[in-house]
This record gives sequence, C-alpha cells and structure tokens, in this order.
Amino acid sequence: MKASDAKKAQVVEIEGGIYQIRDIERSSPTARGGNITYRFTLYAIPGGRKLDVSMRADDELKDIELTRREAGFSYMDGEIFVFMDTEDFTQYLLGPEVVGEQAGFVAEGVEGYYVQLIDDSPVALQVPTSVRLEVVDTAPELKGASATKRTKPARLSTGLEIQVPEYISNGEHVWINTLTGEFAGRA
Repeated sequence: MKASDAKKAQVVEIEGGIYQIRDIERSSPTARGGNITYRFTLYAIPGGRKLDVSMRADDELKDIELTRREAGFSYMDGEIFVFMDTEDFTQYLLGPEVVGEQAGFVAEGVEGYYVQLIDDSPVALQVPTSVRLEVVDTAPELKGASATKRTKPARLSTGLEIQVPEYISNGEHVWINTLTGEFAGRA
C-alpha cells in the first residue's frame, strides 16, 4: 500500500515493528515539482510506544490485518490475564506486557473489552472508555464533605489508586474514565 492510501486506525509494519496509525498530516510543497509528504503519528502494538515517521506519497507501507474480538475477563492465572471470547468462547492469555498500564481497569463483570489479534495471536487489549469498580480502601467520610470539592486517595478493587471526592466511602462503586484514569462519578 502506498503512504498516500493510508488511513487513521490502520495497522502497518514499519522497521520490523507493528504500529497503529493515530494521526496523518499531509504537507504540500510550495515549489513546483516538489513531493507531497505525509507525517504519520504511530503507536506500537503492543506497548503503545509513539513513533513519528515522514514519508513521500509513493513510499510503500505494509498493511497488517488486525482483528478485534469482544471478550470478557475470566480470571488471573499468576500474572496472566485470561479473557474469553464472547462469541466462540476461545480463551486468550494476555501477559502483563500486552495489558500494560490498563491492568488497573480489568475486572470481572465489566463489558466492552476487545482483544486485538494479529494472525490469531493476541497483541493488545482495548478497554471500555469507563469502568465500574469498587472502592476498597479510603479515609472515612467527613461530615459536610458533599459541599466541598476536596479529594482524597482511594484504592480500588483492581489495585488502582485514584483521587475521589471526600464523600465516597469504602464499599461504594465508582465510574472511572479509562482515558484519563480519573473519577467519573458514583455508580
């Protein structure tokens, strides 16, 4: 595939690594006969390492087919996250290097996880934009705290630590925005 045919969210191979295209900038030359260049912002799959690459319109990119399968989290096997496909019940074993920083958003009963596969091998995990988790450890509620905007640290059922409003107490369920890792509301 030519660089000029690339689209956002496509998965390509560059320099032996597999990357997803997140952004494309097209720059036209001001002089006649100049080449159009494309600047790609890519993120590694797995790992999420950022790479910026500039290419001419006729440069070749190797397109990689990425399959997304909806899956539910089943259990932990040591450090391995075990997910089960919601359609055909295939089990996917994802190591901590594949799940990465998103491990704090993985909990049983949460819907919207997608395992990303290349050649039937899991390479990445896509989490929903918000997850409902239980607060397991936080300071006691302060009287009259609902009128203030102060926050306090709280540890959630997955081990993730976030800041929550003072009126949140142990045992409550809260919504967490997975894009920012912040408190998004009571559940």
